Amino acid sequence: MVMKQYLLSLISQNKPHRLFVSLMTTLLFIIVSSSLHAASVTASLNKNVANENEVVQLTLRADFSDTGNGPDLTPLERDFEILGKSQNSQFSFNLGTSTALNFWVITLMPKSVGTVEIPPIKIGDLESQPIRLTVKSSPQLLDGNGNPPVMIKTEVSEVEPYLQQEVILSVKLYTSVALQNANRSVPSHPDLVLERLIDDQVDYQTVNGTQYQVITREYLAFPQRSGQLTIPPQTIQAMINTSTGRRMIKVQSEPLNLQVTPIPASFTGDAWLPSKKVTVSTSLDKTNDAPRVGDTLIWTIDIKAEGALPEQIPTLDFNSTRNYKLYPKPPQFSNQKNAAGVTGNQTIVVEVVPTEEGKLSLPDINITYWNTDERAISVASASTDTIDIAPLPNSSGQSDGATTSNKPTISDPLPAQSRSVAPISLAKKAVEPTKTEAQPDLLPTPSSEGKSLRDYLISGLLFLTVLLLGAWLFIWLKRKKQDVNTDHDVPTLQEFAPLSTVNEESAYKALIACCQQDNLQSLRPSLLEWARHRWGDDEIRSVDDIKRLTSVQVTQLLMEAEIMLYSNNPAHEWQGEPLADALEEFTSGQEKPSKASQLKTLYPNF
Repeated sequence: MVMKQYLLSLISQNKPHRLFVSLMTTLLFIIVSSSLHAASVTASLNKNVANENEVVQLTLRADFSDTGNGPDLTPLERDFEILGKSQNSQFSFNLGTSTALNFWVITLMPKSVGTVEIPPIKIGDLESQPIRLTVKSSPQLLDGNGNPPVMIKTEVSEVEPYLQQEVILSVKLYTSVALQNANRSVPSHPDLVLERLIDDQVDYQTVNGTQYQVITREYLAFPQRSGQLTIPPQTIQAMINTSTGRRMIKVQSEPLNLQVTPIPASFTGDAWLPSKKVTVSTSLDKTNDAPRVGDTLIWTIDIKAEGALPEQIPTLDFNSTRNYKLYPKPPQFSNQKNAAGVTGNQTIVVEVVPTEEGKLSLPDINITYWNTDERAISVASASTDTIDIAPLPNSSGQSDGATTSNKPTISDPLPAQSRSVAPISLAKKAVEPTKTEAQPDLLPTPSSEGKSLRDYLISGLLFLTVLLLGAWLFIWLKRKKQDVNTDHDVPTLQEFAPLSTVNEESAYKALIACCQQDNLQSLRPSLLEWARHRWGDDEIRSVDDIKRLTSVQVTQLLMEAEIMLYSNNPAHEWQGEPLADALEEFTSGQEKPSKASQLKTLYPNF
């Protein structure tokens, strides 16, 4: 208003040169103000000089709202490791104008020493200016006692193990500072079977005047071939805080060499089993107090091997004789782990059916293994107690005695295994059911040439079952077909939420009236009503779809209205006239004349 009066006074005083100077000054002020708010992308670093393995932070600022998918960080991957990214957005509204600021903070670590250039980073259609970063070589981190903050050491329980002998690999991590985002390696080797032994053990030690927290992680290792094996160095990568900022450290241990000894020539066993100690125990349990011929007895064999997995224990072969029949079940594997190592346990359950009366004597169980402590061959054995077997109840004592006196007693021992000392594979395979002989029916059963009542009942039940299954399948298919047909009856959006206006023009008039009346509560339903008429139900699901399809000015005014709606300010403070003008410009495609242009129309000489 003051400017208007000043210009009118210049016109009335007939001073055209002063009027020209004032107009040019105003135009220059408008141009400078618009240039100050021009969209741009700015990049900055928290430091221009960094040490090796030190973290730097790159901040990107975009002074506009349409940032697309954010910054393209692909050019940074050549010279930097991208450790993290965060984003922050700010919106400000002042006198009907809005300003959007978007920030990205990228955490980087240079890959090399020297002068590194951060290339232009593109955000939307704009990009930042390049920045130079100087990376200096840094000496090794040492504390006041000359010790590093992090160390990693490895050791093994046996440097010259036998083939498939247990080796305990210990990895000790020494730390005197707090580690962040630590990443430890896991031991691996193609010729080693490795698995965790126990949980991590935590201890504290003082080394050269520096107190360290020591985390010990132990593994079981079983070499699968003889000769020299090299266990690669174990590494750790973590972030630590230093006096100059956060820094990435990488520490590794020394490699370990194992000289694996092959199977000794003095070993004469059938299957190779290296172990500290093997124990065998057996038991024969009765199923009744006075077992007779044809009854079932349970023979349990338990084998434990210290320093070996249960899969390494050789399997046993069981053959029946004329005195008994053997029906072994698949062996059960288990193990026990502690700080001293692993103990493998193999349990075998055998069903024994005696076929002769008298003393039942089962063969001894012998396990030949290589004692790794004594470095010599050893044998673990166990005997099973004998049990008296009574005759069948329908046999007489005299005929029984005559029969047994004329028949020789045969109790053949278990046959020896095949002469092969090849090591047993430690791959855990599924155990197949053992094929056993069909147990003879010792008691005669009555037979009948014709079908009995039981056979007819079973046949009837089978027929009824098949009939019920067919009926159930028919009903299920019929219901499924009905469900498929009902899927097409899902109500549309028009049926679920019908439109209350006739066409787009009436909906648009209602929306403009809502804006002119500053009715913020009715703005959202009016917007959706008009947008559904204009673009259809397939395009419009929420107000965000309207923002996507309209102009930037409409989007900013809608964001301002949403902020006003969900803020603590009363809803009646919202002014809907700017939104009505923006919607009119969008629908008409022509910019609405400003108040200044309308004033010029009224006063042509102005």
